Amino acid sequence: MKASTVDLVVAASGLSSLICEHADAAERERRVSPAVIDALARAGIFHMFVPKKFGGLEVDVASGVRAIERLSAADGSTGWCAMIGATTGVISAYLAEDVAREIYGEGPGVMTGGVVAPRGTAEAVDGGYRVSGRWPFASGCEHCRWLGGVCLVRRNGELERLPGGDPDLRMILFPASEVEIIDTWHVSGLRGTGSQDMAVNDTLVQPEYTFSFVRDQPRHPGPLYGFSLMGLLAVCVASVALGIARSALDEILEIAQTKVPAGRRKPLGEWGVAQLEVAQAEAALRAGRAFLFEAIDGMWRTLAKGDAPSARQRALVRLAASNAVTGAVRAVDSAYNLGGGSSIYESSLLQRRFRDIHTLTQHVMVGPSSYEAAGRVLLGQDVPPGFL
Repeated sequence: MKASTVDLVVAASGLSSLICEHADAAERERRVSPAVIDALARAGIFHMFVPKKFGGLEVDVASGVRAIERLSAADGSTGWCAMIGATTGVISAYLAEDVAREIYGEGPGVMTGGVVAPRGTAEAVDGGYRVSGRWPFASGCEHCRWLGGVCLVRRNGELERLPGGDPDLRMILFPASEVEIIDTWHVSGLRGTGSQDMAVNDTLVQPEYTFSFVRDQPRHPGPLYGFSLMGLLAVCVASVALGIARSALDEILEIAQTKVPAGRRKPLGEWGVAQLEVAQAEAALRAGRAFLFEAIDGMWRTLAKGDAPSARQRALVRLAASNAVTGAVRAVDSAYNLGGGSSIYESSLLQRRFRDIHTLTQHVMVGPSSYEAAGRVLLGQDVPPGFL
């Protein structure tokens, strides 16, 4: 049964045992188990940010972040795919109602995915756009019914630009059956996400299955759809990091009760250096998490009043997301190092959490450029369109 807004986080927590049961298989097969995807769909995870009029939950951002965090604590790859399916559901708010119902109106079983990097070209023609491109990192693509890729637009051979001179970026949606999936996902971490390349070649797409990633506004009211696609994606990426880190710290806290480091007589938990390291790691994780929810709540209160958030508020959301990931990495690294030699074995959860978190840090939403751009806003300077 699909979860309500109130019990979405409870539903996510209830999937932990199933996710853990299939986590090793996801790692081997380089994609999340269909049984887990089905359970996520039934719980309403993929429709948490879809408007209620299309059968979605339309939850507040903080609840969505908490749900993804719980899933990620069970397994980083599963949490990541849940995050992708959930955040791309917001696309429904940008589409004409008949198109949104066609894609998302079949109930909570529909998973969508895509890539926001502009790796494709859409040539404007009679009847729509001729689209070609190849997008890497299409997480969960093998489970999706629809996939989207952001494109640069050309009209009469010329790049279509915004009034300020920056190129327009257009999200193009394709039925998954029209997309080629290319097996490239042989990686160190987040192996179970199945983040293969996706490609199309000279595919004609009608304009109603597209929207400008920069210029267009959501067609639906409510605070959720004022949050911005990029801000929502950033905080949800951070929520995966928080879940991975929570799991790693809980693991080392349990190990420390019995593990006796080489050359010592007492368990790791009685070692002063370990106590210091665990305390600092816990503080880093909790501080990053607290700032993230503070920024989310501030934005939500403004939107709920019907007001437009300031550039500073939006920048703080992006900054808080990147900072939460930094704190999560600090916590995972501490847990991994305290685990000693046992951390390197495939049987150790710590080595998987270590690989997963350091793969996550490479995502552009939470990389160094986010810190730089947030700093620009705080110092009163402009940032590129679409960042906030």
